[in-house]
Amino acid sequence: MPKNIQGDVNLYLVGFMGTGKSTIGRRVAEDLRMQFVDSDHAIEKGCQMSVPEIFEKHGESYFRELERAFVESGHPDSGMVVACGGGLVVQAGMLETLQERGVVVCLVASEETIVQRVSSNPNRPLLQVEDPVGRIRKLIAERSPIYRKVNTQIMTDHRPVINVVGHVARTYLHEASRFRKNRG
Repeated sequence: MPKNIQGDVNLYLVGFMGTGKSTIGRRVAEDLRMQFVDSDHAIEKGCQMSVPEIFEKHGESYFRELERAFVESGHPDSGMVVACGGGLVVQAGMLETLQERGVVVCLVASEETIVQRVSSNPNRPLLQVEDPVGRIRKLIAERSPIYRKVNTQIMTDHRPVINVVGHVARTYLHEASRFRKNRG
């Protein structure tokens, strides 16, 4: 992968929690010489609270408002790889908003891989329930129709990170060229 590319079109990584958005996003940003931001971390920094604290103090709907504000004005319009929180794109109109702002790629993993990666993570407020595996299955069922609307989906489980990073970077370069033509 070329090491001197500066993307002028943002790349938005979406998908369910545990699909590798942050891990892959950091590496893709490094390879493409772009900046990386994780929407959850940016929101935490802005609120000076963790995502679980935000959920506890203000509720999920407030957190979703913060996600919307982040997308609309909380990051630069170009040169960014953005790892979006798993629920960000399922909000009404958010997928379309992201598609107007840049290239959107959905990272996908099997239910088994997601359960293995996130079911015991205390920083996942939606999983702090009696049956986290059941909750994961329910959320996947609810969110999958939205994720499937993303034109590009890349499977992350059972693949080396470097392989996924290369796939995402190549996809970005191809789609960014198309995005520029459509915008200009």
